[in-house]
Amino acid sequence: MTGKLPRSWPARAAALAAAVPRERLHPAVLAWSASRRRAAARPWAVALSGGADSIALLLLLWAHWPGRRPRLVALHFNHRLRGAASDGDAEFCRQVCRALQVRLRVGCWRGARAGASEAAARTARLAFFDQAMPAVDARALWLGHQQDDVAETFFMRLARGSGTAGLAAPRPVQPMPGGCVRLRPLLTLKKAEISAALRAARIPWREDATNAGDDYFRNRIRRSVLPAWQRAARGRDALDGAALARELLDEDDAALEAWLDKLRPLRRGAGLDLATLAGQPRALWRRALHRWLAATPYRGDLSRQGFAALLAAAMRGRPTRHSLGREGFAVIRDDRLHYKKTRSPSARK
Repeated sequence: MTGKLPRSWPARAAALAAAVPRERLHPAVLAWSASRRRAAARPWAVALSGGADSIALLLLLWAHWPGRRPRLVALHFNHRLRGAASDGDAEFCRQVCRALQVRLRVGCWRGARAGASEAAARTARLAFFDQAMPAVDARALWLGHQQDDVAETFFMRLARGSGTAGLAAPRPVQPMPGGCVRLRPLLTLKKAEISAALRAARIPWREDATNAGDDYFRNRIRRSVLPAWQRAARGRDALDGAALARELLDEDDAALEAWLDKLRPLRRGAGLDLATLAGQPRALWRRALHRWLAATPYRGDLSRQGFAALLAAAMRGRPTRHSLGREGFAVIRDDRLHYKKTRSPSARK
């Protein structure tokens, strides 16, 4: 939906807040906001694309948390993939923020090129957010994902063979490094609900024309898979079901992580203690191995087959030397898994 900007954005925000009361937002996010009063002086950063979800998010935060208004900072990333339309998105965001007296920080993708993948665009956007947040002294990034995004992400990650950690995304409260957090309060709402509430309040938004195409995997899921899946559900609320499944997967994932924390098989400087994991479920072995890899200098992309082979070797516990590319090896000796760097040619002389 596009059109003229409302004369009074504050009044439209109030109308939207009446249609979507605060208690409709995700309870985990509401609990986070209630328990973070000590950090009240820090700004809240809001990802603002100009689309329906992000506009709704900004207006709801502005209306439901009036005390935060002076410390709201909108972050807009211009992907520069749609020419004048991309510039129009940025200008629309400027006008909205000006009307609400919300600070706006705009970034541009310098490496943009025609035909860029969805993953590359997402990586560039998140990199901008990571750079902008310290600059505005924010640790909380609010994102406009909603229930349709939950189902789309589930099908995308299912195709990649993700486990519970991947299938539990996107999370309402997602801790990030450095004490930062990503918040998604709209996960309790469907895309159609948000759009209908915006229309009822006569609030315009920007449409991304690329969403109508099939170039991106997410678009193909959104346009072809979700409608067929919802029809097949025959009266069941499939999106609600996906949202509930995501919550349950998140609970299971957290339980497995807590179990592994108690075992403490990974010790700094001592590698991975395989004896500690003896007799434990394969799921814990898998998680422990992922943690061990993340703690090593290895930054390659270990294939699925390579990871499976290393996992099998670790579970057997026999002395093994497993290549991790040109820079190092995974070495199993004396019930421990260690990382050994490859000796450089000069060191061998």
